Amino acid sequence: MPNTSFRELLAPWYDAIPDARITGLTLDNRQVKPGDVFIAVQGHALDARRFIPAAIEAGAAAVISDDGDILSNGNGPFDVAMQGGVPVVAFPHLKSNLSQIADRFYQSPSQNMTVIGVTGTNGKTTVSQLVAQWIDLVGGKAAVMGTTGNGFLSALEPAPNTTGSALDIQQQLAAFNQNGATHVAMEVSSHGLVQDRVKAVAFDAAIFTNLSRDHLDYHGTMEAYAEAKLRLFTHYGSPVSVINADDPVGAEWLANMPEAVAVSMVADAVENHQGRKLWLTSVDYATSGVTIRFDSSWGDGVFTAPLVGEFNVMNLLVSLTTLLGLGYDKAQLLAFAPKLQAVIGRMEVFHRPDKPMLVVDYAHTPDALEKALQALRRHCDGQLWCIFGCGGDRDTGKRPMMAAIAESLADKAILTDDNPRSESPQAIVADMLKGMQRADEAIVLHDRAQACRYAFDNASENDVILIAGKGHEDYQVLASGTVHYSDRDTVRHLLEADA
Repeated sequence: MPNTSFRELLAPWYDAIPDARITGLTLDNRQVKPGDVFIAVQGHALDARRFIPAAIEAGAAAVISDDGDILSNGNGPFDVAMQGGVPVVAFPHLKSNLSQIADRFYQSPSQNMTVIGVTGTNGKTTVSQLVAQWIDLVGGKAAVMGTTGNGFLSALEPAPNTTGSALDIQQQLAAFNQNGATHVAMEVSSHGLVQDRVKAVAFDAAIFTNLSRDHLDYHGTMEAYAEAKLRLFTHYGSPVSVINADDPVGAEWLANMPEAVAVSMVADAVENHQGRKLWLTSVDYATSGVTIRFDSSWGDGVFTAPLVGEFNVMNLLVSLTTLLGLGYDKAQLLAFAPKLQAVIGRMEVFHRPDKPMLVVDYAHTPDALEKALQALRRHCDGQLWCIFGCGGDRDTGKRPMMAAIAESLADKAILTDDNPRSESPQAIVADMLKGMQRADEAIVLHDRAQACRYAFDNASENDVILIAGKGHEDYQVLASGTVHYSDRDTVRHLLEADA
């Protein structure tokens, strides 16, 4: 555990402040231990500054208090007060400086490892975990941070957000460093970028997967959403930038980023790119996975991996390109590709002979649902089923869009509940039905387990059933609270009970 001086911690911002030995940082006064610095942030819903007395009573050695977004003239001294014998420093622009403060306290852990940031609407989890798997297979020790959890792949711990708080990130990086990680593959959300949560992270590589409609309730417009993602490439100086050239936003960025590496499923999309590039030359799809042939600035190659779907081809190509850009040997990477595994809840296949193939996927945006259905159509000899819902208290505009996609790309659509939260499940489904041409033909079963059972009982052995929206999640958020529920467990139970 770091043990430093409060004065040393704030040296870049303050000329002179009362000193104290400090042993920890926390944003939660309820977690304050003797020796901690309590960081009191003024949030949208809660002003933690009112808990300063409680933090001091709990043993805080010092307090950094949010002083809002006032203008300052260079380094301090800013307002410093003593409260109960404890220095309380009023810090302007505290939220945007939290990452640097935590980075100083944990002694810049990201500089001791190779950190790979992955941003985009879809594919972040799969790409980050494929990169980590590949690194492990060739002899490294990689950790991941993101939607399905933080940690080494064999022991992920749940994470409340895709990108944690600025303090959480630095603390987690320090723990990885202490436990011998050579690499960290980190999902970087648009929220995390806009809120400066990764501001002090030293990224060695940055990856852009794609951009489609999501989080407009926060960003307001697609342009603002794209601008948030772009920050990973314009504000961090990563030596390696890998961008999906098939995405319209990615193609636009590449026009101004000749130093970036372009990746495409089509040779024409990258032929005019002046920098390094990798492109698909052919792909074979099978129920057991994909066989990919490519050409690139590193030469051509072929490999097989046990993942399904066209977008997983791009995920594999982007992951491979990043590792090539970081200097890994191509032949070694290709030799280990057959040992890669699908990420839990990401186009995860459950199947046994004479029964329909069930696929659990996290697709919860129009673009992700469209890609999942298009990908599975290649593997489907019978009818393609789609079970999906839409979250409550979130972007309502995507509800009819997702229903329209399910109706047009699936043979059978079942509308069910996702995380309705405080909204009426009936109202959410009513919004979804507005996007369907034949709404009277849609099957509505609010209970997800019942929806899965209905599809399983009525599908043939040649059918494919996509259960979309929750993926790895093992809970459901209702108006009455959070309850345990897992699509993966439901699917396993259906297959085992019918054995």
